[in-house]
Amino acid sequence: MSGFKIERLKDLFDNFRGKQVAVLGDLMLDRYVWGSVSRISPEAPVPVLEIESESARLGGAANVANNIKSLGAEPILFGIVGNDASGDKLRQTLSEMGLSDEGVITDPQRPTTVKTRVIAHSQHVVRMDYEVRKEIDKTIVNRVIEILNSMSNEVDAVLLEDYNKGMLTKELLSLVIGFAKKKNKVISVDPKQSNFFEFKHVTVFKPNKKEAEGALGLSAGSDEQAVTVAKELLNRLDCENVLLTRGEKGMTLVEKDGTFAHFPTKARKVADVSGAGDTVISTLTVALVSGATIKEAAAIANHAGGIVCGEVGIAPVEKTKLFNEVLNDSKSLSEWILDESSMTRPVGSRRPSGEF
Repeated sequence: MSGFKIERLKDLFDNFRGKQVAVLGDLMLDRYVWGSVSRISPEAPVPVLEIESESARLGGAANVANNIKSLGAEPILFGIVGNDASGDKLRQTLSEMGLSDEGVITDPQRPTTVKTRVIAHSQHVVRMDYEVRKEIDKTIVNRVIEILNSMSNEVDAVLLEDYNKGMLTKELLSLVIGFAKKKNKVISVDPKQSNFFEFKHVTVFKPNKKEAEGALGLSAGSDEQAVTVAKELLNRLDCENVLLTRGEKGMTLVEKDGTFAHFPTKARKVADVSGAGDTVISTLTVALVSGATIKEAAAIANHAGGIVCGEVGIAPVEKTKLFNEVLNDSKSLSEWILDESSMTRPVGSRRPSGEF
């Protein structure tokens, strides 16, 4: 894309406010242990981490919801936690972030999914996962549909975030996609391997390169191969758009009519790719329901993914920073800036009243 006109971009970002996105998927608590290594253990040839701090952040579908909130839209989160301390911590963190847990259901038969990452000198050393992947039962499926139906008039889009932890069963996917299609809602999908071909008739399907190659048995290394893979997914899923994320090669978008576009990566540095996919699907969905075309939404989401790749650990994209990154990439408009308390304005001009 050649870039955004200033007023067009501002209108889209203004429209983020108040848009409601139902997020259904696997909830996780991401724990971080931060420290430094200065010696090797005398017990075994392994480094000794001297712990300096610990923290917890929202992961999985909860991180998607946090990204949507950070963009100024309103997520409605659906998922499951266990009846345990980690589940309590996840709910507490949701509350601290201003996120509702109305659609978060406690399943006493399983633990809350927790990923613990050990970070030494800003480097990701090891990850430890605590989880059970069994599928949710019929009672929880019915409860999710009941809550979703009660909010049907409030929701602008349905976002399905699959991490293969058991939340998104085939039955639930069929019911939710059917509900969204009947209500003419945007349906966006971030898939994983086990349910890959269950996401039919959706608005946009966003696999990464590895997932798509594994599902189809095809390579997506070159631009031409990426287009071929995306077109095959379009046909298999009968969806409107496929957005294939390709790591350092950026993203490839193929639309229903065969139109395609390549988006080079916007990551200036890669400190940590954790959560980048969450940020891309969140931003893409919010942009779509705010009036963006699929190409505009993909371009904005590409910038969002580039931003979070520069952060260590899971972190949501910040709206003002994203606006400036997209705008500054439009070469003819590089003199425009935006800060936390202003609308768009030329450098040196009087700040207008109002905000995003």
